[in-house]
Amino acid sequence: MADPMKIRAVVRNGVADVRVLMAHEMETGQRKDSSGKLVPAWYISEVTGALNGKQVLKAYWGPAISKNPYLQFKVKGAKAGDKITVSWVDNKGEKRTDEATAS
Repeated sequence: MADPMKIRAVVRNGVADVRVLMAHEMETGQRKDSSGKLVPAWYISEVTGALNGKQVLKAYWGPAISKNPYLQFKVKGAKAGDKITVSWVDNKGEKRTDEATAS
């Protein structure tokens, strides 16, 4: 299982600024290892964000995203104490979900 995501959510004037750092290798499938064999593709393919259980973000990613991707988005209507949940699924079917409380 991948390391936990680092999620920060700060609310100002009813808008949460959410910043997420995800731990993932994000292999493109085009790089070769030291023996010359292709390293298989392994990347996050779908990311979702939710505010108190209601989906507010859905993104489809591909192999062009860098290793340990950083994502930032804003959510209107948030207040301190709200739960921000971020989930991802990669092309091998592995999943990760983490949660943070907006401050």
